[in-house]
Order: sequence, then structure tokens, then C-alpha cells
Amino acid sequence: MPPQRYPSDLTDAQWDLITPLLPEPNSGGRPEKHPRREIVNAILYVVRSGCPWRYLPTDLPPWQTVYWYFQQWEQAGVTEALLRELR
Repeated sequence: MPPQRYPSDLTDAQWDLITPLLPEPNSGGRPEKHPRREIVNAILYVVRSGCPWRYLPTDLPPWQTVYWYFQQWEQAGVTEALLRELR
């Protein structure tokens, strides 16, 4: 488990709970550069802190990457399922 840096970071138990809800990575193409858990941690950081995407701390994946995943998952209904499960 990566060290917990922010109060919004997922615990191992939370990660295990939501992992099955995440869409599978696309097959083919280049591999994902950032771990999914870090993407989710960054999304939760924005949601819980209320900061703009561009203000994400630099130890999280780039805001453009995080925002892209958020948009894709939001359109697919994944983010609502994740938040519902975490509640």
C-alpha cells in the first residue's frame, strides 16, 4: 500500500471494495502510466477538498490525466457507483 498522504486517500479496505467497480483498462495501446488507485485518490482529493483540478498537488498524477479519467468514469456512471460504495 502506498503511504497515506492525505486524509482523502483510500484505505486498503476501501480500495478492495471499489476495485471491482472500475472499468477494465483498454486492451492494446500503451499501458496506463499512473496506477488506478492514485487516480482515484486524486479524484477524491478534489471532491473532498473542493480545490480546482489545476491545484492538485504535484505528488498526485497530473490534473489533466485525473480529469480525463473523471470525465470518462462520470459519463459511464462509475463515479456515482464508487462514491455510493464508499459511503
